[in-house]
Amino acid sequence: MTALTHAYTGTAGDEGKSLLEVFLALEVREGFKAELIEGEIVVTPPPDGEHETLIGRVVRQVVAEGPKDVDFAGGKGLIVPTGRFIPDTTFTARGAMMKRGSWSKPDGVLMVLEVTSSRPDTDRVEKRRGYAAAGIPLFLLIDREKGLVVLHSDPRRGDYATTTVVSVGDPLDLPEPFGFALDTADLFE
Repeated sequence: MTALTHAYTGTAGDEGKSLLEVFLALEVREGFKAELIEGEIVVTPPPDGEHETLIGRVVRQVVAEGPKDVDFAGGKGLIVPTGRFIPDTTFTARGAMMKRGSWSKPDGVLMVLEVTSSRPDTDRVEKRRGYAAAGIPLFLLIDREKGLVVLHSDPRRGDYATTTVVSVGDPLDLPEPFGFALDTADLFE
């Protein structure tokens, strides 16, 4: 089942409040997530099993092959110039997110991971721009619809200057501090 995403456009009683105030006061059902993406509140229900399995397989490889001084978290709220995003997974320098609240600036974030679901262009475009504008060094995107694994790097002037694209099945070299080739064939086995 594909997750459905709904845009929130406001309700009675929201008059006079900023979009950020409405967003921060929003209560969503357990398992759902709300993000503020380029001026739109987007509420997404829990992801499907394939989505979560792909995240787990990337995390497993990073833990096994990557540096030992990297932490990872799912569901960490990041404050970026274009909104408030919740990446599928956030990889940080060890301890970077300790003692931070639900929402924080992405200081110490090394890489974010997104797996496309029902609004893939949000991941491909809006989230790419937001992560780049925040200076996050690496944005890894698993594009299920296109069968591609995409690594954006070298954030500059609100976008990434370098993009590496491989088909699922081909290895993808992750630069330092990760320093290993992601086995994309393992993702969909």
